[in-house]
Amino acid sequence: MGKIALLFAMIFMPAVCLASVTEPVQPLAPVSKELKKQLLGTPLYIQIFKEERTLELYGKIGNEYRLLDSYRICNFSGGLGPKKRQGDFKSPEGFYTISQRQLKPDSRFYRAINIGFPNEYDRQQGYDGKYLMIHGDCVSIGCYAMTNAYMDEIFTYVNAALRNGQSEINLNIYPFRMTESNMQRHRNSYYLSFWKQLQPGYQWFVDHRQPPAVSVNNGQYVMNSNPLPGTPPAAQSGSFLALTQTK
Repeated sequence: MGKIALLFAMIFMPAVCLASVTEPVQPLAPVSKELKKQLLGTPLYIQIFKEERTLELYGKIGNEYRLLDSYRICNFSGGLGPKKRQGDFKSPEGFYTISQRQLKPDSRFYRAINIGFPNEYDRQQGYDGKYLMIHGDCVSIGCYAMTNAYMDEIFTYVNAALRNGQSEINLNIYPFRMTESNMQRHRNSYYLSFWKQLQPGYQWFVDHRQPPAVSVNNGQYVMNSNPLPGTPPAAQSGSFLALTQTK
């Protein structure tokens, strides 16, 4: 009997161990179409993942941001890594914000939203470039191009959120879903040290469903302590420290 029990343990133990380290890389299912329509004008948060060619639009429900929809990016250029200079054909990566003045409803690329490049981090690095957009027409040199139908919907929600009182919309652009396994997969990349600055922001949203609060200090992205509703100060500090420690 003991031998049989040991045999079963040897068979099933690897499966249990593998299950315990599996990382969730897919977002939660989007809200229903009916609820999505009702959330027009709610505060928004946007994530872009280059490798997955995905733009995710989140809307605020209560104290959380829920996925409204995912959109396939039709085109971007330059591969993975941050944009550094005008003419390098790179599409930006990093933490950006969108305000009302960045909307271009009459863009020659159908409709457009200026990403806000260069931001403070980019300027401190000496990076330069202009007119980096999310836009329609499905063509891109340094921008994130969508189909016109997708751009219509994204633009409509962004415009409604800003007109309804949201002063700025956080737009976080990542090279890929920044799980530990993906970071390990890209461990030999030239851009790894830069991506380690982005990863805590990605993880904060995974854990809390709230956009991360990020600033720039001495040419580095820094995660700020971002208090969550009902969270005791000690717990907030612990969460922040855990996220900002790098291995």
